[in-house]
Amino acid sequence: MFETLFKRPTTVARHREGPYVAERERFLNECAQHGYSHSMLVKIAWVLLTVAPHIDIDHGKRTTHEIARAVDRRPRPLRQSGPRKESPWTRELFLHFTRSWLSSLGCFDEPAPTPSAFGAEIDEFTRYMRDERGLSPVTITTRCDRLSWFFATLRPPRASIGAIALDDLDAFIATKHSQGWGRASLAALTSDLRSFFRYAEVRQWCRPGLAAAIDAPRLYTREGLPEAPSWIDVQRLLAVPVGDCAADIRDHAILLLLALYGLRRGEVASLRLDDLDWEGEWIHVFRPKQRRMQRYPLLPVLGAAILRYLREIRPQCEHRALFLALAAPLRPLSASSITAVAHARLTTLGVPVSPRGAHCLRHACARHLLDCGFSLKQIGDHLGHRSANATLNYTKVDLAGLREVAELDLGKLL
Repeated sequence: MFETLFKRPTTVARHREGPYVAERERFLNECAQHGYSHSMLVKIAWVLLTVAPHIDIDHGKRTTHEIARAVDRRPRPLRQSGPRKESPWTRELFLHFTRSWLSSLGCFDEPAPTPSAFGAEIDEFTRYMRDERGLSPVTITTRCDRLSWFFATLRPPRASIGAIALDDLDAFIATKHSQGWGRASLAALTSDLRSFFRYAEVRQWCRPGLAAAIDAPRLYTREGLPEAPSWIDVQRLLAVPVGDCAADIRDHAILLLLALYGLRRGEVASLRLDDLDWEGEWIHVFRPKQRRMQRYPLLPVLGAAILRYLREIRPQCEHRALFLALAAPLRPLSASSITAVAHARLTTLGVPVSPRGAHCLRHACARHLLDCGFSLKQIGDHLGHRSANATLNYTKVDLAGLREVAELDLGKLL
């Protein structure tokens, strides 16, 4: 590895003569497999060579404090003039790769994560939602996150869930309202809190009747309009020329999946190479809310976009996820990264919609299908809706159908 990174024999010899040469070279090979560039591998090699003399990996695990002390004791390059300064980024770079190196050797005593309040109860509630209710991973994660927020705001901290009162819940909801949460978001928050405290009542963790007393803002059936860009704006988004930039090539395939197929961001992030049937020209999508696979025709435009991404951009690696991050280390794109892709592209075009994200393209797909004359059943099947009520929201944006109703001559019926 050192002979690959450095050209001068004296530089190679210096790295070979340093302490823990086998361990350092093994870590560099691992970094290379994770997709780090040549220039970054050179930096990592110098980091390890500089810090290694001040690290003892032969006698137990090193702590965060010991790593920081070794990094601060390392020799700095001499400057010709001026005071010697070090940017925080440089120190963080040394700390990060030193910790990663020691972790790969099993020599880093990682600090235990701070236990969250009522973590055992949240874990038990998680198993209940997953195993007995069969809820989607997104729903489970959202509820657990909101519960953690609530428990973290309790002042003073409560010794047990039974010590939580209705005033604590009302104060938490009021705080979120003051932070700008809308009525729909607050209604979803109260629903999540009710769900947990109903379960807590069954387990006798809290006083009876607490869940029923949680008040939520009034919502009217299908009162809001699904926010979505016009189909003209979607066509503008998809018609942006795709050059040779790696991000443009990858993001174009992602946008096609969001806009033409109406996939959720998590469904795009969870796509795998095995989900593409090139011979049959199908793409298989796992629907988490329905807990089943759904098959779609592989449109030529999407197939061409994915093929270009696979041939020119996506590196060959052990990951089976379809879309990977462009920066090392190689890793699958997360759902939040899919949202960031859509947000950046919509913002660049100045599309007047809020919020700009992956889900608004799903709404745009549904509205386009409605305008094309597809039935609500067909639209719901295409979007993977579990309930017909979810598809009914789009009847409010069927302007042509509403106009026909408004123009009916009811006089002849009287």
